[in-house]
Amino acid sequence: MEENLSSAEGKPVKAKKEKKSKKQESVRLFPAQKDGYHRIRLMDVLRFFFYPIHAILYPFKLYGYKKVGPGPYIYVGNHYCLWDVFYPAHTTKDGLHYLAKDSIMRAPVLGPVAKKVGVIGAMRDGSDVHTLMDSMRVLKNGEKISMFPEGTRNKTDSDEFLPFRGGSALLAIKTKTPVIPFVICNRPKLFKKTHVVFGEPMELSEFYGRKLTPEDYEAAEEKIKNKLYEMRDGFRKEQAAKKAKKHKRK
Repeated sequence: MEENLSSAEGKPVKAKKEKKSKKQESVRLFPAQKDGYHRIRLMDVLRFFFYPIHAILYPFKLYGYKKVGPGPYIYVGNHYCLWDVFYPAHTTKDGLHYLAKDSIMRAPVLGPVAKKVGVIGAMRDGSDVHTLMDSMRVLKNGEKISMFPEGTRNKTDSDEFLPFRGGSALLAIKTKTPVIPFVICNRPKLFKKTHVVFGEPMELSEFYGRKLTPEDYEAAEEKIKNKLYEMRDGFRKEQAAKKAKKHKRK
């Protein structure tokens, strides 16, 4: 993975390879406005129409760090359903670049829309050179990325996350970008409130400035995953304590 990334970061390669890389770097970037935010007009339109629908069908409540200002961040969270993409979008006025299956970019209807809102086409594990190059360009432009490292929707009955497929920690370390962890504490269900907790931005600074092994990246990814578990467990304990206190008063 790291060898591929090194070539993507600009080390000398043959002219033919450079030309091919430029063609692959297809993600759309958006300029910063006077307030520092990178607004995406089509995404704002989609927000206007789909926010109310989302709130009615799948009501939710956000907790924690839910007002994110301008600047590059990587949102990393667990994944249950299609509506999950809206939770990070509720915390900022910025446009968000989502990582999605590369096949979506070639879909007849979704493809053109995805490209216009800056979706980054990714392989299943999110570790291919194309994905990393596009993601780094987005972050270096001062924009935000949202990704679900489980790689697919968790449809199991287990309370455990699916295995993280990697990529989020590597990207955060290589670009020195803070990660905003968020955890969906209960599986979204029709007309039932979903609770989503956002953590303070975390930097993987202990991994900066040194040559890392695959084990190091795995440890960094595990740190992010453990943070999600910690946030969810803390929220559930807090909610249980509130219910117990309320029941005691009765």
